[in-house]
Order: sequence, then C-alpha cells, then structure tokens
Amino acid sequence: MRFVQYVLDALSLGSTFALAALGIALVFSLMRLINFAHGEIIVASAYALWYLRSEWELHWFLATIGTVSVGIAVALIMERLAFRPLRHAGPTMLLASSFAVSVTVQNFLILSIGDDFRSVASPSFITGTVTWGSLRLPKVSILALVVSVLFMTGLALFLRRTRLGQQMLASAEDFDMARLLGVRANGVIAAAFAISGLLAAVLALILVAQQGLIHIRMGLPPLLIAFVATVIGGIGSLPGAVAGGLILGGVVTALQVALPIGLLPFRDAFTYSIVIVILLVKPEGLFGSRTRESRV
Repeated sequence: MRFVQYVLDALSLGSTFALAALGIALVFSLMRLINFAHGEIIVASAYALWYLRSEWELHWFLATIGTVSVGIAVALIMERLAFRPLRHAGPTMLLASSFAVSVTVQNFLILSIGDDFRSVASPSFITGTVTWGSLRLPKVSILALVVSVLFMTGLALFLRRTRLGQQMLASAEDFDMARLLGVRANGVIAAAFAISGLLAAVLALILVAQQGLIHIRMGLPPLLIAFVATVIGGIGSLPGAVAGGLILGGVVTALQVALPIGLLPFRDAFTYSIVIVILLVKPEGLFGSRTRESRV
C-alpha cells in the first residue's frame, strides 16, 4: 500500500509538472522560443483569481472562467506586441524579448497591485483528504491529477482531431512547408500562445488551491520546473514534455522518500544531478532530435 501511495503522489506531482511543461514546449515547437514570460502569465492569472474572488466576490465557477480568460488574454497580448514584431529575429533577440516581457509584466503588477502576499480560500469540496485503507491523498492532489490529465488529453485530441491542431502539428514539423501549403503563421502561432495561456491559467488555479497564497514571484518555480521537464523530454516535443514532467515528478517523490532527513534540504540538488546524468546519456532529450532547427 505504501508503494501505491508513492505512485499516486508521483503521478499527481508529475502531471502538474507536465502541464507546466506543455505550455513551454508548445510555443517552442513553433517559434523556437523559450518564453520566460510564461511564469508571469501564471502570476497574472493567480492575481485575477484573487481579485475576482476577494473584490468582486464571484462564485468559484465564474472566477475560474475569468481567470482562464485573463491567462489567454495576457498570452495573446504578449504574442501580438512583443513577439510577433520580432518573429524573424534571431534566437538571442527572442530570448531577450521574453526576459524583457517578464520584467515588464512583473513590475506592472507590483506597481498596480503591490508585492504583498494575498490569500485565497479554497472551496470546501477540495479541502481535506480522501482515505482508503492506509492510503491518504489530499483532495487537492486528486484534483490536480484529474485536471492535468483532462487538459493533456484534451490538448492531444485537439491537435489530432481538429484542423487547427493538425496545422499546428504540421507547422511544428516544417513551418516553411506548412506555409507553402496555406497555413497562416499568425493564426497558428496566436493559437499556440492562447493554449499556453490557458495551460498557465489552469496551473495557477492548481497552485492557488494547493498553497492558498499568491505572491508576485510564484511563477518562477513552475517555470524552472517546466523548462527542466522540456529539456528532459526533448525540447520542442510535446510527448517529451509530458514524459519529462512525469519523470521529474517521480524523481522528486522518490528522493523525498529515500533521502535521510538531514539531506532533504538538498533534494533539488540531487534532482538536478539526476537530470544532468540523463542529459549526458541522451543530450537531445528522450524524444528530441539532434537536427531540429528554427523554421519560423
């Protein structure tokens, strides 16, 4: 039973990591851009949830819809104002732009809202734990697992079953050829940013439900985890992002259990050491390709 408990914990944590990684990998697969402003979309969505719940006192369902809408809107504004004008620039310029957007959004939030911690009470239906025999799992962890799996499945179906999704997959493989066949670059890339904004907003909802607190730098840890997960899986590969997130969740959970109490503060150091070993064995990642190049 204890092993089952560890597996469930690893799946819950890993699925959340995978959700974070998908938002990064989706944009990179089209633009070869690591969007370091993705963390600020998470932060903006979290503050939107706080405002809708605390100031407007909206029902959780309506506040959730509003939060997701804000995440999508922020991502689309970023794409239109910051990244579209620089689409044909080099990777260095795009990377610098993503850092600039991140700092700009962060400072805008500090000036307009402040950098104090804000609290959001979780709804009663996700508080407490579910007990089955010797298994004990927090309801919020179950929610994180279910929501992450649903959204990852939904994204997979969207990419495989819809015309826009197939255009996005084709563009990720060969953007130049896709454009010659009639795929509109603006629409496909805007759709990728919108989906990444949706995933960031959903992740913000999960993080707020787990932590109960919102702060201006809460987007940095999931951003770093998402980046590491995409590197493990093969940067730009969507299946690789999911696999990387699950592997990272399993490693973190295993170390949490296996390490002596005195070494637990160094858990992250052990985690990233294992990541380095994986990349030494397979530098392109589990699903990556050594020949992938920019196509936009």
